Amino acid sequence: MTLAFAAASPDSIPLYITDPEGLPSISDGFDPAAQAWLKAQGFAAGPSECIALPSPDGRVVAAIVGLGDAKAQRRGRFLAAKAASLLPKGIYHLADAPASADRAEFALGWLLEGYRFTRYKSASAPAAELVAPEGVDAARIEAIAAGEALTRDLINTPSNDMGPAELEAAAATLAKSHGASMTVTTGEDLLAANFPLIHTVGRAAAPHRAPRLIDMRWGEAGPALVLVGKGVCFDTGGLNIKPGASMGLMKKDMGGAATVLGLAHMIMALGLKLRLRVLIPAVENAIGSDAFRPGDVLTGRDGKTVEINNTDAEGRLVLADALALAAEGGDALTVSMATLTGAARVAVGPDLAPFFAQHDADAQAIVAGAEASRDPVWRMPFHDPYEAMIEPGIADLDNAPSGGMAGSITAALFLRRFAPDRYVHFDIYGWQPAAAPARPKGGVGMGARALLEALPDLLGL
Repeated sequence: MTLAFAAASPDSIPLYITDPEGLPSISDGFDPAAQAWLKAQGFAAGPSECIALPSPDGRVVAAIVGLGDAKAQRRGRFLAAKAASLLPKGIYHLADAPASADRAEFALGWLLEGYRFTRYKSASAPAAELVAPEGVDAARIEAIAAGEALTRDLINTPSNDMGPAELEAAAATLAKSHGASMTVTTGEDLLAANFPLIHTVGRAAAPHRAPRLIDMRWGEAGPALVLVGKGVCFDTGGLNIKPGASMGLMKKDMGGAATVLGLAHMIMALGLKLRLRVLIPAVENAIGSDAFRPGDVLTGRDGKTVEINNTDAEGRLVLADALALAAEGGDALTVSMATLTGAARVAVGPDLAPFFAQHDADAQAIVAGAEASRDPVWRMPFHDPYEAMIEPGIADLDNAPSGGMAGSITAALFLRRFAPDRYVHFDIYGWQPAAAPARPKGGVGMGARALLEALPDLLGL
């Protein structure tokens, strides 16, 4: 779906953003009838509270949306953006906002509030439209919103319509739209091309859902950036089958792939001066006579051996081959994104994107980017003393250490064994469990905006 700003109009309706403290100064500028209307409606500028002010003939002549008090603002994001779904039909322009209100945040939030997933059921887009506020980069915000919409659409699509082949098709459409090149290695060809872990995890799936590695390239000059996204299009858990309650959201287990594709759109649409590579191992972790087994010892692309102690820890296996390929290209900044561990959710919940960075300067840039883009992250440690936990007796690595402690950290340490030196890993959730302003329930991007904002510092752009 298209998320875009309205063209400027002489008839656009003024929209005010305010906190409770600033409400009197705004209302004092209205005529007595409008002031009486505000009082009669009990409008108090609470968080996301919205009101339209009518003229005597019933037209909307102004609107106000509240931010709530300081406590509400600390607890919420995109609070004013909810107005996009609450206001009546019309074209609005931002008339006034407190200094604390970020115009770019409001503008992006407004567009994201307009997102609807309509593949299987129609849903009306908001009737209200917004003229891009003065001082914001409208084209950049529209590119970010489009990338986020792509991520949400891919995650929200159920696995029967978003298997490895469909994920490949989505990547191909994106590549074509930006003039990127793309190659795909599929099925038994993965073995010939030395991607044994990707093949092993996906080989039990039906032939039309065969495993594959998607490799997209864009840009001919500038610093190099490699994005690696986990594309497990459905995860049964393999022979260590998940219980039903844990399998219900496994259509989102390709959320890492969806997020890097959304971020790739942002980068390409904005024409950033860099060389981008996107690697997506796309598989279905199915149950079948050819499924890999607990106790198997597998050999990855770079020769490291892995003892399989849980077939439900498959994401790190497919990422290992992709990261090994990335490492062959040198020490380009390499970022993996994956819905990898439940331990990350236990640690930080669904709203924060935990990430691991090998270098402090990279971590600092990402944290600053997250704050500027209202895309919250939390740095986790590559804690070297835990390395022993991923080293079993009969192989180089253990894909699922026993004990259940530090699950997100040990998974990240596992991935680091295959990655180049300049490495960042995001262990994301990719799902909004309850609707919030600019974030309906369902698939959601995490970390992409933070990375986009950080790229100038990360790559010297």
